[in-house]
Amino acid sequence: MGILKISDELHEEIRKASSVMVRSINAQAEYWIKMGMLAEANPGMSFSEIVSEQMRQADVNIRKIAGG
Repeated sequence: MGILKISDELHEEIRKASSVMVRSINAQAEYWIKMGMLAEANPGMSFSEIVSEQMRQADVNIRKIAGG
């Protein structure tokens, strides 16, 4: 684990987003970093496609959860 220096403005946006997404500030920052890395590594995929692929790799069956 390390220390990441970010601007006060970005920290405030992370704080606000974390409360909406019910994540800690650190978890929200990690999520955005991971999604950014995945987006850069997969430029032809949409955000939804990236999320779907991550769910598939984690063996999450969203249809089962949604009752389908």
